[in-house]
This record gives sequence, C-alpha cells and structure tokens, in this order.
Amino acid sequence: MSTSEVKGAQGAHAGMFLWALIVRLSFPAVGLLSQGLPPLFLTAIRFAIAAVAVGALVWRASDRWPSLPGLALYAAMGLCLAGFFGGMFWAAHQTAALSMATLYVSVPLLAYALGRALGVERPDAALLGSLALGAAGALALAWVGDAGTEDGVRFGLAEAVFFLGCVASALYPVLSKWGLKRGWLSDSAALRTFWSLLAGGVLILCLGLVFEPAQALSRLTVFDLLLVAYLGVFSSGVTFWLMQRGTGVLTPGTVTAYTYLVPFVSMLTLFATEPDRITWQWLPGSVAVVLAIGLLLGRSSGRPGGRDPAPTVPDLPTIR
Repeated sequence: MSTSEVKGAQGAHAGMFLWALIVRLSFPAVGLLSQGLPPLFLTAIRFAIAAVAVGALVWRASDRWPSLPGLALYAAMGLCLAGFFGGMFWAAHQTAALSMATLYVSVPLLAYALGRALGVERPDAALLGSLALGAAGALALAWVGDAGTEDGVRFGLAEAVFFLGCVASALYPVLSKWGLKRGWLSDSAALRTFWSLLAGGVLILCLGLVFEPAQALSRLTVFDLLLVAYLGVFSSGVTFWLMQRGTGVLTPGTVTAYTYLVPFVSMLTLFATEPDRITWQWLPGSVAVVLAIGLLLGRSSGRPGGRDPAPTVPDLPTIR
C-alpha cells in the first residue's frame, strides 16, 4: 500500500469519525423543532438546502452534468434515500425505538452483502468479523440505552417496512462505489453528493405530497427554519459529502460501519451530562464498538494484511 493510499484511507476514516459526531449532535437539534411539522416535507427542505450549499461549490466544475447512465444511477441513489427516510418516518409512529435501533445495526452487514453481489466487496472474513463485532456492540448499547422502557423488540409490518428502508440505506454507498468503478459518476465527492441529494429531495417531496398535509408547514417558525437550515447544511450536506468521500476510498461495508459509533458517541454524551446513569452494563458494547473500529483502522494502516482494498472491476469506457 503506497504512502498516498495510506494517507487517503486515513483521511477517509477521519472523515467518517466526524460523520458519526455530526449525526449524533443532530439529534438534539431535531428535538427542538416544533411539534406537528411534517417530517417528509422537512427532509425535502433539508435536502434542498444541502443541495444548494453543495451546488454553490461545484456549479463551475467541468463534469457537473452527469451522463445518461450517471443520471439514472443518481435517480436510483435518490430512490435509496427516499426509501430509507420514508420507511423510517412511517415506521417511527408504529414501532418501538428499540426495534428500529435493532434493525438499523444490520446496515453495514447488508452493505457488505450487497457489495459482494455487485462486485465492489471482496470475500473478506476479517471485515465480516469486524462488522459482526461492531453490530453486537452497537446492539448492546441500544439495549442498555432503552433499559427501563416498556417497549420491547418485535417484528411486524412497521418493522418490515423499516428493514426495507435499511436495505435501501445500505445500497446507497454500494451504488456509489459501483458507479465510480464504471466511470458513470464524477470523481468529485461534492458532485456526487449534490446530484444524489437533489434526486433524493425530489422523490421525498413526492412522498410528502402523497402522505402528508402540506398546510402543516404553516406551523414553521423562524426558529424552525434556522434549525432546518443548520440540519440541511451540516446533518445532510456535510455528512453526505463525508460519506461520498469515504466511499471513494473505502469499501461500502467499512464506510457504513461508522454507524456503530453513533450509539457510542451517545454514551459519551450521557457520561458527560449524566454520569450517574453510566454503569458497567455500558462497558461490553463500548469495548466491542471501539475494537471493531480499531480493526477497521488497522486495515488501512499500511501493515501487511492491513489493507482495505476494493475489488478490481473490469475497465469500462469512462462516461460522465
């Protein structure tokens, strides 16, 4: 592994650490929004703001317009985003948070499996073991975090819909990597972010028009608009750019493994604000998550066997 490849991988890992931190810090901001606002419309607005912010940085790029295959792929990636957010918001009103958290830990493993199916992941027992370890740790943290609640884990229609949303979420970086390998998508992470956010925002808006009352947006206050703008720029724009940046260097399974850090960061936040609530029960899950991320970092350290290569895909004509 060359020095430049090692530095690129380390930068991608650092970016995904930042991704996990921004995602976790977005939760309190969402909780400050006024009650009764339509979530799909809010997500579409967030995506629109994020697309404008990212688009302002790339509108002069020479390859800013995708090819027809690239446009079709961006539409598919947008459908993945719409599927995940649509499934999440629909299921959130009908299932327990613990059930959703339990299902969500499957995303990295699903990304690895889908990546294998599309040829952007190699057979890799060590990576699969790291993902399984991280999933177990994140699941343990979710169980401890929901201890004392009356909601348990169950699986019905709402859970099935959310699981399909998790499949869609896992497919997003896989399609990005697949398109990059074929030269259908831009090498610029910002451009890929812009077009996927634009496509996803349009599709989520369509879902909102079907399932939500548009007049509910009249409840938006100036404070709500400022929060949505913040979430659009950082929670949507920056996080999707970091994910696209990571996808260009790492494999989909490795990129999505950083979702395991979100409950760990939540635990650290709880430790800082309410240390009395931290008991030994948090320890096994925390150790498992840290160990899993450490193993993933070791794969990009440049040591023998520490590489995180993507599989070689037959060269095809570059079309953008």
